[in-house]
Amino acid sequence: MSTATPDLPQDDDARARRNVLVLIAAQAILGAQMPMIFVVGGLAGQMLAPNPCWATLPISMIVLGSMLSATPMSALMGRFGRRVGFWIGTAAGAAGATIAAYGLSIGSFWVFLLGSLVTGTYMSAQGFYRFAAGDMASDAFRPKAISWVMAGGLVSAVIGPQLATATADALPVAFYGTYLAVIALNVVGASLFFFLDIPRPMPEPGGVTLGRSRGELLRQPMILVAMICAMVSYALMNLVMTSTPLAVVGCGYDTDDAGHIVTAHVLAMYIPSFFTGHLIARYGAPLIVGIGLAILAAAGAVALSGVELEQFFIALVLLGIGWNFGFIGATAMLSSAHEPHERGRIQGINDLIVFGGVTFASLSSGGLMNCSGTSVVAGWQAVNIAMLPFLVLAGGALIWLVMRPREA
Repeated sequence: MSTATPDLPQDDDARARRNVLVLIAAQAILGAQMPMIFVVGGLAGQMLAPNPCWATLPISMIVLGSMLSATPMSALMGRFGRRVGFWIGTAAGAAGATIAAYGLSIGSFWVFLLGSLVTGTYMSAQGFYRFAAGDMASDAFRPKAISWVMAGGLVSAVIGPQLATATADALPVAFYGTYLAVIALNVVGASLFFFLDIPRPMPEPGGVTLGRSRGELLRQPMILVAMICAMVSYALMNLVMTSTPLAVVGCGYDTDDAGHIVTAHVLAMYIPSFFTGHLIARYGAPLIVGIGLAILAAAGAVALSGVELEQFFIALVLLGIGWNFGFIGATAMLSSAHEPHERGRIQGINDLIVFGGVTFASLSSGGLMNCSGTSVVAGWQAVNIAMLPFLVLAGGALIWLVMRPREA
């Protein structure tokens, strides 16, 4: 499907490439806060929570905040442009970290949860970096643009967990320094969006809705399957990754080991992005998504095989690669199935569904890890066994899409 429309003219890809550079920098600098929070969030939750089953609830609240703000954020960007939306995201990231730091300072689990919920608005805004990468890109350049912006996470994969481990005990209150560092990242990173050059979408003529309705878009097989596969890829990655620091520390390793494993995982999430777009352009997004789902299944199998440090490393690396192929492939599928003037209608719904699944996975992660067995090992096994039905769902949907007659 062509995406060139009168309301958002396509020029050559020079402009798109400049925007991609800005978005790569944003992914690298601002994106570092998410691995930082994922490294310490569950541990801080375990320290503050009145019930150990609630240890990962702070992570769940971030994802819930992202889910709740996805549709309003999409509509806001559709009306006022990407830049305004991204600035609101950085403001929310700084505000959420401020509230969370205050919660840590007074030992309040509930205040800490509120800060996590506000942080979710930043996570939602960051999710739109990948869509913004394709706004001004040609059909041929779009999957590469999306992939390259996701590759910006490679830097955040390195500096995020390292900043987390360096700042976790830097101040008398555990993890307080980490959240102060998150505030600083948002303040510095907000300046990047002055250089973003994406025109605000033209307003629709009074009383006239351009393009398809939300219902019509959601009935498109490509869009429906793309949403399912994106949701499953992201939810399973979050399900396992949220519990990983708890499992690693619970099996007798230290916080530094957990940080190194998360670093390896986030590196594996983003290093493939240097070639994922080329693979999608050559072989098609459905095949790459299918490979991603298979790699996610392999990650679960390795995790179930034991709890030696190298098994944690291998499982989390496979988890990152599987997420990359599944999520970027699904994003490319979605971006190719709607017109630019329909993006405000469908991208927010997509992220609402994706992060709805991720919220469920994150909420389930702590319960499965801490309250589903008599030991840390039993909890870790329960987390990884829970991947199976969702992999069947996404794999079945993808096979259905591929097997449909071409004329349909």
